[in-house]
Amino acid sequence: MSSACHVEFRNINWPSYFIHNVLIYHFQLKVMRSTVLVYLICLSHLITAQDDRKVMSAVDFLNIPAVSNPALSPDGGKLVYVLSESDWDANRQVPHLWMVNNDGSDARQITFGENGERNPQWSPDGRWISFIAKRGDDEDNQVYLMRADGGEAQRLTDHATSVSSVSWSPDGNTLYFLASDTLTSEQEAARKAKDDVYALDENYQQRHLWRFDVGSREETRITSGDYSVLSYHLSANGERFVAHIGPNPLFDFRKDSEVWSMNLDGEDRHQLTDNTVGEGGARISPDGGRVLFLAFANADFETYYNDRLFVVPADGSARTRVPLGDMEHEIVTAEWSADGRSVFFIANMGHQTQLWQHDLVNGRTEQLTKGKHSLGQWDYQPTIRRHVMAVNTIRNPGDVHVLEGGRLRQVTRHYDYLSEQFHLPRQEVISWKGADGVTVEGMIYYPHDYQPGTRYPLVVQTHGGPASSDKYGFSRSATRYNAVLTGHGYVVLQPNYRGSTGYGDAFLRDMVGGYFRQSHLDVMAGVDHLIALRVADPERMAKMGWSAGGHMTNKIITYTDRFKAASSGAGAVNWIGMYAQSDVRTYRTPWFGGTPWEKDAPIDVYWNNSPLKDIHKVSTPTLVLVGENDPRVPMPQSVELYRALRHVGVPTHLYVAPREPHGWQELRHRLYKINVELDWFARYVLEKEYVWEKVKD
Repeated sequence: MSSACHVEFRNINWPSYFIHNVLIYHFQLKVMRSTVLVYLICLSHLITAQDDRKVMSAVDFLNIPAVSNPALSPDGGKLVYVLSESDWDANRQVPHLWMVNNDGSDARQITFGENGERNPQWSPDGRWISFIAKRGDDEDNQVYLMRADGGEAQRLTDHATSVSSVSWSPDGNTLYFLASDTLTSEQEAARKAKDDVYALDENYQQRHLWRFDVGSREETRITSGDYSVLSYHLSANGERFVAHIGPNPLFDFRKDSEVWSMNLDGEDRHQLTDNTVGEGGARISPDGGRVLFLAFANADFETYYNDRLFVVPADGSARTRVPLGDMEHEIVTAEWSADGRSVFFIANMGHQTQLWQHDLVNGRTEQLTKGKHSLGQWDYQPTIRRHVMAVNTIRNPGDVHVLEGGRLRQVTRHYDYLSEQFHLPRQEVISWKGADGVTVEGMIYYPHDYQPGTRYPLVVQTHGGPASSDKYGFSRSATRYNAVLTGHGYVVLQPNYRGSTGYGDAFLRDMVGGYFRQSHLDVMAGVDHLIALRVADPERMAKMGWSAGGHMTNKIITYTDRFKAASSGAGAVNWIGMYAQSDVRTYRTPWFGGTPWEKDAPIDVYWNNSPLKDIHKVSTPTLVLVGENDPRVPMPQSVELYRALRHVGVPTHLYVAPREPHGWQELRHRLYKINVELDWFARYVLEKEYVWEKVKD
């Protein structure tokens, strides 16, 4: 130590120095205490604000509205869309038209019909909005017209049957629509007399294209004959149609439909495809010279591949092109650019869907949107080159956004209340190795108060399709009420097992030749992965799924006894019977290598992939649910499963929803399903009682 330091040290007035520092310390302590107090007060307010949020109930979940059908005005200034809200007296979600400015201001409901309104379309000059509704004495859906600046809607059409697929001509003078043929006078008389025995697969009316003159209100039939126009698209120059034409409107015959182009009067027809694969989404280019369409096929039109984009001359004069032959993702829908040089499309990339653009001239492909979301309900306005779309995230089930300058800007705000009022789950993508070493992805949902290192009860959900995939977003389906499940303390796993779309053809086609090859093993590998990560409690697990998710549930309960409870919704248990019972067989033939009826039929493949074969192994308490009028996975499959489970002594119940098709529509049926599953899981997985929710007045 230097002498100077020694001098300073020796010259200190110790009593004064001590008192001075004590006073400084006391002051600092008071400041610190005040700061801590302010911090605690702020923290208290924050906690109080967070405590105002609640766990989402089943009724809360079913009250979430649905935003759909966004349509941008020709000048881009306004947006019209459909908002469907729950009406418990009507026992359904009722859709109405809403309008909002492009900047998100002045959102307001513009239609109020008792039965709701659907499918809004702007007139080319932006002065009118058409929509479909059934009002007053209407026996069928008709086209209505209202001024874009407000006022009462007027009915335009008085067609003998329900109209659908309405579109405007470019000059705004004409509307086009599809409608089923009327019954003959003899058929109508027999129907009224209840002399109504019908022939299965023959009790339909063909559907055709019509033209309606807005000024004179005269309608003209464009197509006729023993076939159906399944869908159509009018060229931007208003000179030609492209249409999907099939032998009838039944779902199973879609594979026999073909793409045609024709003049506005239905003449000068050109058949553009000739194969055994069902096409969809046909669009004619702005100049009318080319047609794009999608097909669940490879470049040679062999079936069961991720949906591809095809382009063909509108007169069929040249071979069909496959511009994106090396695209491993599934193309969901596509539209021409305004100049016809490129194609915009939505691609399913496995755990997300995004907007892309492909330049047909230089072959360049560019992804236009990115983020932890899935896109849906997309509309492209070529006159102003602008895209609008629903953007689904874990905190927002699909408010409409506009793509501007490469960024998505939110326009509607019907879902903002969810994150403000409810504790929502956290969602992320995870991956693991399948039994054969192939990488498999899935979505995981954590409770809002999830603590790492703590094992949680696990619910495994498997998606339908099976040619589908689970993605980023908030599900509003009563088959996948994850925000409610996580509120009850469950972690939810959604595995994109082998057979899912968006991961390339090899991944999808693993099911060809045998449905349950790797798919169920992928699911169980995902379960083991979560157990190894100390996320899932191996002693508290449940399995659930609907449609193909139900097929998977039925398989897994025969494969393992590790799940304490299961729920099978509209699932197949016997593929041999299912082949005949369902309204669709297209996908099942490649799964099993032929039909069960042909000579030397692959019956062993059908039976070996049928969960019923191993039903004697089941010990998992299993619920069975089905719609009484389900054509896709008909009720006999669920009856067969239920009676087999009862026979082998497994706790089970079969719940049948009257009037319901493949997807349940009525609100009270949906609530019953959620209640009964939560009750079942609480009893067998959590070992506690569940209090059923009821709808308050």
